[in-house]
Amino acid sequence: MLETLAQIRPGMTVKVHQKIKEKTPKGEIKERIQIFEGMVIARKHGSEAGSTITVRKISEGIGVEKIFPLHSPMVAKIDIVRTGKVHRSKLYFLRDPNKKLKEVKKIK
Repeated sequence: MLETLAQIRPGMTVKVHQKIKEKTPKGEIKERIQIFEGMVIARKHGSEAGSTITVRKISEGIGVEKIFPLHSPMVAKIDIVRTGKVHRSKLYFLRDPNKKLKEVKKIK
């Protein structure tokens, strides 16, 4: 998984598998995995222990962003779905509803 973390760059569409702990009505603690799929718009702090990625998706017409610590035990795994060709390291311009990436390449 560490080699996958080094490959993640802005412009990629990723699936982040996050562990969620929930309490049942009986008081038991259950753990499940929730998948958040979206585009990486920023990566901060390089490859150090506190590095994070910001992932953005559109859910029912509303933009949702989550910040994931890469080395957190709550992140089970990260799958790369596709990659886009970008020239910037921070893609905050994608928050504007009229902006999109022009070219998208698929990973096999």
